[in-house]
Formats: sequence, structure tokens, C-alpha cells
Amino acid sequence: MPEGDASHAASRPRPAGARLRRRTVALVVLVYLLAVAAWGFDLGPRWFGFDYPSPVTQPAAVPPPPGLTLPEADDPNAVAATTEDATADPDAVRRAVARSLKDKRLGRGIGVAVSELSTGEVVYRTGEKRVTPASTMKMLTSTTALATLGPDHRFRTTVVQGATRRGIVLVGGGDPLLARRPVTADESYPARADIQTLARATAKALRDVGRTKVRLGYDASLFAGPAVSPDWRTSYVPDNVVSPISALWVDEGRSQGGYFRSADPALAAAASFAEALERRGIDVRGAPREEQAADDAQELAAVQGAPLAQVVQHVLEASDNEGAEVLFRQAALATDREGSFDGGAETVHTVLDELGVDTSRDRILDGSGLARGDRLRPETLLSVIQVAASEEHAELRPVLTGLPVAGFTGSLAYRFDTGAPAGLGDVRAKTGTLTGVHGLAGTVTTQDGVVLGFVAVADKVKVQNTLDARARIDELAAALAACDCRAGA
Repeated sequence: MPEGDASHAASRPRPAGARLRRRTVALVVLVYLLAVAAWGFDLGPRWFGFDYPSPVTQPAAVPPPPGLTLPEADDPNAVAATTEDATADPDAVRRAVARSLKDKRLGRGIGVAVSELSTGEVVYRTGEKRVTPASTMKMLTSTTALATLGPDHRFRTTVVQGATRRGIVLVGGGDPLLARRPVTADESYPARADIQTLARATAKALRDVGRTKVRLGYDASLFAGPAVSPDWRTSYVPDNVVSPISALWVDEGRSQGGYFRSADPALAAAASFAEALERRGIDVRGAPREEQAADDAQELAAVQGAPLAQVVQHVLEASDNEGAEVLFRQAALATDREGSFDGGAETVHTVLDELGVDTSRDRILDGSGLARGDRLRPETLLSVIQVAASEEHAELRPVLTGLPVAGFTGSLAYRFDTGAPAGLGDVRAKTGTLTGVHGLAGTVTTQDGVVLGFVAVADKVKVQNTLDARARIDELAAALAACDCRAGA
């Protein structure tokens, strides 16, 4: 348009379409404001007399979605009475698992055992006397850690005064979940202690006494022995399967990006801590140096991790290899043994035997199950499940409550997409997976209310049959969930 026409165009009346658009926008804004007011001031019940029950405060009053009819709830006392006295029929259990066990793709090295959880009686047993447990070994490690330390125990990371006035020492307390930065509740469970928070507290303690320049040492001497098991495959560390085990690390030895693992997790943690101190106005002179803090050194600051019960849940749900190996060593230290692979193995044998779990015929080399030389009897795993369920050992209950739930949580979140749908939600089990090894160990509630402990491990699976073997193990557990297995039914 020529410049001379601009003022003339501005004086023209606006078309009807523009006025309609303005009114539409105004109407939408008005409706939005009314909706916000109705929600914020609870105007629905006041103006119109309707009130919907809250799913938070009144869950039982929330109606089902249209088209879904729910059966009347049974009397909970009646349900408890029938399941408490329910016993399993061994023949029914055998028939339930028979189809899955016929699949030759499971290989020749399968061991299966099923027990009645209320009595501990083994109602079905077939296959190998001992199997490679893979990550089901974490159930033994977690049980031992809970028995020696207690479910409320928290691991501490501290900063203490160094040997000189200017020196300070970052001391690793063997917190498996110590993080590089604060982790929000939305990002991760459980809550984790972190280096940034420790640096903030340390910087304050230093400034309070007029110190702004320090030399930083780090102490990871809590654990002993090799950081990498000689019984692991040599490729595990370079292929980022597992970090070297350390009493001091952040993010379990992973790099800031989360994928690569450090060859020296303690040094990497100290470097992160030094950077955090620098950002808070503390001048860290030189590079961090390894040194052992004095036993009576003055503590300047500390952070502590989540309760052990929550750490165990994480280790079992996520099948956390590094976390399990740290718990392995912490249990050894709690019984005045060396915090090492050997000390952990001796502790697991001793503590479980004291709990009534016979490990005399088992070979335990590590806490995570990465060692292919590990050998467990399926009955050992059943006994661990049994003792964790017993009333006299309530401190061990996180070993069961922390197990992944089929189709919903942890390492079972994307499993159980084949077989009887009854397995979804009713199977709680620890996975066990290595190349050629596929297993589950946990609990399942049958269709008619019998609670079973079960173990199924196939440890001679050909690589080309990996997915099929895993599916058969899932289907076996799902078949138990779908089973009418009660004696006399």
C-alpha cells in the first residue's frame, strides 16, 4: 500500500469478521477464568449442588468408568481366613509348570523349585542341583546387609580436617548412591546424598573460621582388596558393564553424561567436589591427592544417604550391580571382616547360616551375581524368600517388598507380555540375566489364594534362544499365578 493511503485505511470500519474473532477470544478467556474460579473456590458444589468424591481422600467412593462393572468386594476378613489356611497341591503345581519346561530352548541346565510360603515346604523340585544365579544373587546380598546393619541404617560421606591446617579430606563412607548433584523426588527414588550439598556445608564451615583456601585430599580406604573381581569377565569394566568398586564415588562411578565409567571413581568424585567448592568461593590449591584421614580428625561437614531399606529396594528393582557390591562390603565391615570380595562372601555364608539358610553347598564369589563361577541351589533362594517373609525377621521384609512387580516396576516393567495375564501384578521376582542365563526368583499368589515362593533358572541357554527362554521363564511364573493350586480344590 502507498504511504499516502495509510491514514485513510486506519479510519475505515473494521470488517465483521474481526469483531467476531475479538468476541470469540473474549468468550474463551471468560470461560477459562470461570473454570479456574470454580476449581479454586470449589464453586461446583456451592452453585450447582454436585460434588465428586476425591480419589485421594475418598477412593472407595469414586465410581468406575462408564461401561466397567466391578464385582462386589469380598469381606477382607473372610479372604484372610481362606488364604491363611490354604495349602498347595504338588500335582497341581507340577501340571502348571509342565508346559513351559518342555520347551527345549531353555537348554539342559534348568533348575526349578516351588515352596509354600506359609510353611516353607518345597512342593515341587526339578532339574539341576546348583545353577548360576546371575542377579538373583542380589537377594542373598540384600538379606545379609539388612540382617547386619538394619533397615534404618544410613551411609555417611564426610569432610574432615587434614593433617595440616590448610588441608581437608573428603572421606568415602561407602554410600552406593552418592550423587554428583541434588536429585529431586521426581527424578529418582530413593532420595540421595550429593556432593553439591556436602560442598555447600563444607564451604560454610570453612568460612565460619575464616578459611577460604584449602588443599583437598580424598580417602577411599574403607574397602579393601581388588576393586574388580578376578571372577568377572575381563570385558565388564572396559565395556561399561560395571565400575571398579569404591567406598567413594559419585553416580556409581559414571561420568556426568551417565554412560562412561571412570577408571578411578574416588579421584573423579574428589575432582567433582573440588569444583563444587570452587563455585562456593573456596580456593582449592592443586589437584586432589589420595590420603588417609586420621581416626580422630575433626569433622567439618557430612551428608547421609537414604535408609538401607530403600537402598535395598533400589538395588533389587534396578538390579544395580555396583550397589550390590557396596552392600556386600558394608555387611562384611559390620561383622568386623575386611570390606572385600572375600570378606563379603564369608559374611554372606555366616549370616545366612545363622538365619537358618543352608549355604554349605553354594559357591559365593561376589555380591552382584556377575561372577559366572557363582553357584546356588534353588533351595537356597527359596530359603532366603522364606526367612524374609517370616514374622520373626521383619527387618528383612524389604527383600520381598523391594522385588520388581511383573509388568509394572524395575527390571520386570516391560516383561510378562506373553503367557497368562494373571502373572501381571501377581508375580514379584528378582531377575537373573547373563549371557546364556535367565532366571526369576520371588513370590507369586495363585488364582485361588495360595502364596508360593518360586525359583526358575536356566543357565545353559543358547544365545539364539535368548528371547524365547526368557519368555518361557515368564510364562512359567504366570502359569503359577493362574493356577488353581490349592490342595483339595
